[in-house]
Amino acid sequence: MKIALALQELHHDELDLARELLRVADRHRVDHEIRHLGGDLARWSQRHARDIADLGKRFDLHLDAEPTEETGVAHRLREKAGELIGRRPDASLLMLRDLREVYVKASGVSVDWVMIAQAAQGLKDAELLALARRCHPDTLRQVRWANAKLKESCTQVLVT
Repeated sequence: MKIALALQELHHDELDLARELLRVADRHRVDHEIRHLGGDLARWSQRHARDIADLGKRFDLHLDAEPTEETGVAHRLREKAGELIGRRPDASLLMLRDLREVYVKASGVSVDWVMIAQAAQGLKDAELLALARRCHPDTLRQVRWANAKLKESCTQVLVT
């Protein structure tokens, strides 16, 4: 069934978004909102990926329920790099680029959820539709957060 391919792609995209949010949170850890909210938003995508993996079993998919965690050394290196980058004068431009990337990835995941919801309606699959209805609003919040933070940052970076 083609729905299995769409679920597989959505699972991959949710994990990719989670990784990007965590990278941005670490890279811009001097901005407390990005650091803390970015981590929270990443956990939403990780939870979505787990839920997709659980439901995917019905479609003979074997998806990782838990994303691979990076080693402690890699995490500490990213944290230190985030601290150093946060002190560079061009860090604000890097933040704009990173927020744009989060916005684009979250928007793509949102489209994935729309497609899954439409397919679930066509298949009359109540469980799949319930998953889309539960997760898609979180993704829309991720999109809105990235958009708002991008607008706020643009005003601070490009106008001053």
